[in-house]
Amino acid sequence: MEKKPVLVVLAAGMGSRYGGLKQIDPVGSQGEAILDYSIYDAHRAGFDTVVIVIKKAIEKDFMETVGKRLEKAPVEIRYAFQELEDLPEGFSVPEDRTKPWGTSHAVLCAAKAIDGAPFAVINADDFYGASAYQVVYDYLTSCQDPNAHCVVGYELGKTVTDHGSVSRGICEADEQGLLTRINERKVIEKYENGIHFTEDGGKSWTDVPADTLVSMNLWGYMPGFLEDLEVRFADFLRTSLENNPLKCEFFLPIPVAGMIAEKKATFRVLSSPDQWFGVTYAADKPLVVASLKALTEQGEYPDGLWK
Repeated sequence: MEKKPVLVVLAAGMGSRYGGLKQIDPVGSQGEAILDYSIYDAHRAGFDTVVIVIKKAIEKDFMETVGKRLEKAPVEIRYAFQELEDLPEGFSVPEDRTKPWGTSHAVLCAAKAIDGAPFAVINADDFYGASAYQVVYDYLTSCQDPNAHCVVGYELGKTVTDHGSVSRGICEADEQGLLTRINERKVIEKYENGIHFTEDGGKSWTDVPADTLVSMNLWGYMPGFLEDLEVRFADFLRTSLENNPLKCEFFLPIPVAGMIAEKKATFRVLSSPDQWFGVTYAADKPLVVASLKALTEQGEYPDGLWK
């Protein structure tokens, strides 16, 4: 019997621009964090097992808040830990390195807990909406090709904030709807006439249509992805530790780009009509709280997810 898909929640990041632990910040009426809503939506879509990746440094705070609440959730919760020292054989942490190794490394740290199942990956501090979990769950349960993965795209206009710039990966796809590349734009902002990005510190700007699909780090992977990822992480370290030992990070789009270029895997671009929201900046929190309150009043969520 094939294993059911697992949801992997990346909750080890510290949120430097936000200025705190976004993973445990309450936004719901009963103190729920965004990831409570994500797990609720994922369970409705069919996910029964959730792997949460955290750091030992936040374990106590996390368990006393989110972890305690999730004991009432109707899913199996497993924990994995992302630590700097978790490196392939032959590698060691550079002196003075404090920065995590990135989202790909976080996924590798969850490999044992994933236990050979197909899996989806999300950020703990992003609200993706119910439909996204349904489309990725349906894909993972119906896909028969071990090298055919997926990514959920969102309309750019539904992912930007009024409180500053954001970084977004713009998806490019072929006629079959398969990802050909992700263009990382580090500084995207709303302005009076639309949305634009800059790559030269604001000297020049390029407009982007609001319906452009962007990746918000919601991926669906078949089990074999992890084996390839492990090899690519070691390759990444060999190159990057020499050039940028203190700050290099192995983000998920990096191995994806490599697999596409080498024609070793495909990534179907799925789409979600939902509004994405998150707390990139502290000033974003009131909007998130108000949005979840409105969804609760509309009957999308119960008042208290885990009653």
